[in-house]
Amino acid sequence: MDPRALFLGLLQGATEFLPVSSSGHLVLIPWLLGWPLPSLAFDAMVHWGTLVAVIVYFWRDWLALLRGAWTGLRTRSLSDPAARLFLLLIVGTIPGALAGVLLEDFFEEMFARPSAAAGFLLLTAAILTLAELGWARRTSGPAPRALPALSWADALAVGLAQAVAILPGVSRSGATIAAGLGRGLEREAAARFSFLLSAPIILGAGAMQLWQLARAGTLAEEAPLLAAGFLTALVSGFAAIHFLLNYVRRRPLYPFALYCILLGILGLTAAALRG
Repeated sequence: MDPRALFLGLLQGATEFLPVSSSGHLVLIPWLLGWPLPSLAFDAMVHWGTLVAVIVYFWRDWLALLRGAWTGLRTRSLSDPAARLFLLLIVGTIPGALAGVLLEDFFEEMFARPSAAAGFLLLTAAILTLAELGWARRTSGPAPRALPALSWADALAVGLAQAVAILPGVSRSGATIAAGLGRGLEREAAARFSFLLSAPIILGAGAMQLWQLARAGTLAEEAPLLAAGFLTALVSGFAAIHFLLNYVRRRPLYPFALYCILLGILGLTAAALRG
């Protein structure tokens, strides 16, 4: 078993939900260490590992959302808060889905440039710092809102942040939590909506990758490696969700911003030295 598969699986699972950018890590870390880039099959499997992590962790929420969606369809009403939240998750998913389809070539070009990923990590640090200095600490205006008070505009704003976070180095969880805080959500509500919103976009990206792999007929060749990546991403993703939900309730995001600054500077320095 290649230990790199275990390491990259752990890395993907943890950084998918911690606000430090999983894509930035999967671009920069292999490049810095001189490892070959992970295959499309491996990338798909670790993403599916994180998808299972968010489904398992929030299984009660997903059951409530599915029941609410069914009730909403039968009654043609959004009076059930779960039905309304289910529809808001769809609204929040649309910007990222459209950006992924319409700007696919642009994003692929960015993923081929480690210096771009390093630079976008600095942007993530700025987003996290702004969220704490400006939005999370404001004392005037209405009190922060819980998840049931989420509006259509909130869902769209968080969805736009998720679309921007397709760029390697821009943290999906960091950008979406920051957007939620900027819209006046409670800290835990912003984090919970961010995690729930990750499932559809990971599902879509993973399904597209698996479809490409199935057509190529290469899945069976890497089965042990893929299984290792899937399981380690699942376990570390589950742990990262639990950690961040508890952390973000009372503590600021500054340590993650500092980490992104340090890794971004390291990546830019290495890119400059390597020419």
